[in-house]
Amino acid sequence: MTISTTPDASPVVASRRGIWGWMLFDWAAQPFFTVVVTFVFGPYFVARLTEDPVSAQAAWGNMATISSIIIALLSPVLGSIADQSGPRKPWIASFAAVKIVCLSLLWLAAPGSPMIWPLLLMIFASIAAEFSIVFNDSMMPRLIGPDEVGKVSNTAWGLGYLGGMLVLILVVTLLAGSPETGLTLLGIEPLFGLNPARGEDARIAGPIAAGWYFLFILPMFFFTPDAAKGLPMAKAVRSGLTELRGTLGDLRQRRGILKFLIARMLYQDGVNGLLILGGAFAAGMFGWATIEIGVYGILLNVVAIFGCFVAGRLDVRLGSKTVVLISLILLLTATVGIISTGPGFVFFGLLPLGLEDGGGLFGTAAEKAYVLFGVLIGIAFGPVQASSRSYLARSVSLADAGRYFGIYAMSGRATSFMATLLFSLMTYASGSARFGMATLIIFLLSGFLLLLRTPYPANPPPART
Repeated sequence: MTISTTPDASPVVASRRGIWGWMLFDWAAQPFFTVVVTFVFGPYFVARLTEDPVSAQAAWGNMATISSIIIALLSPVLGSIADQSGPRKPWIASFAAVKIVCLSLLWLAAPGSPMIWPLLLMIFASIAAEFSIVFNDSMMPRLIGPDEVGKVSNTAWGLGYLGGMLVLILVVTLLAGSPETGLTLLGIEPLFGLNPARGEDARIAGPIAAGWYFLFILPMFFFTPDAAKGLPMAKAVRSGLTELRGTLGDLRQRRGILKFLIARMLYQDGVNGLLILGGAFAAGMFGWATIEIGVYGILLNVVAIFGCFVAGRLDVRLGSKTVVLISLILLLTATVGIISTGPGFVFFGLLPLGLEDGGGLFGTAAEKAYVLFGVLIGIAFGPVQASSRSYLARSVSLADAGRYFGIYAMSGRATSFMATLLFSLMTYASGSARFGMATLIIFLLSGFLLLLRTPYPANPPPART
């Protein structure tokens, strides 16, 4: 077991079962991002809910923009209040209820229905999901020693991708029917009589993700120790806001953490853009249906699991900063590759490709090239986030964990509305989502360059006793 202490509480003892309960939060939460946002419901919203995929892509980007602004404004506030009130689990439970209800209602988003209702549900679900992550992440420094934090963080992220992949496999093999044949990837009728023509194979992703989340966050509630009860809520709010102002002021002296948070703000915007828009971009360019998008997502998740487990060991040997920098190089390479690929060409036309469709999944050469670039994303986008989390955990004290992980969440969202907003504006202006995706390079590259000049750990926390 791992023992850690806080300046304001008795020692917290996290058994192996308690740590696994904490890691299973990622397993529970990831299907929302994998199946709903990126590979099933998001592409369905763009390609099949309406007959105008360009406007739908822009609307999907606007949804992400609104969510990101709200998350950026409130995450550090809630983190500061949680530091004063103590336990994180009541917060996680409240936001879980919102997320579960909203995801369940996505079933009602039939083709031809107004876009506004699924967009509103996605906004509330996204906000609830991210706020829950703030409180779950802030529990980590209390449970895990500094020598283990990188390995455990990457392992948890890998478990998340495994969970997301399993749900995605369930959808594409048993539930998602081909628009042409009506059969799933296994050649059977979709379970429960789901009708692909009505989008039911994609709409079911919301309720499935909701049920999965409810089931697998329970071990965290049952087995993972929480912080001791602190101030009453009214006093916690006042004290938390005061402490947040002090923390923001202290960042001027803690320049290493400030540089890390700004760098992370920039590169995470690019990562968020790839996660939110990547599947929809492929669906719009190649006309992929749920099966193609689902198989593409499975491939990315397979390599993501491998990437996280390898990165967990590299994090111990090389440090979190090195893992993040390597991941950003891979993401930059993949993003350039993706936006340079189109029907009949790759590398912006420097390498022409045949337009012949060999049949089956990813039948054209351009589709195969797109999948190869996607593999690079799969390898990198887990470690870049998991090792960023361990980077901060190694750089703050236990008493500051809630505040700094709230600011950390803000740094991942503070300008992410800029990434999706630039995507939407460029897509509207050019009539091409390719130009919109190209703006993500700005965020990835600028974050990479700033992180190169950031110390590691950003600011070593006080020694634990």
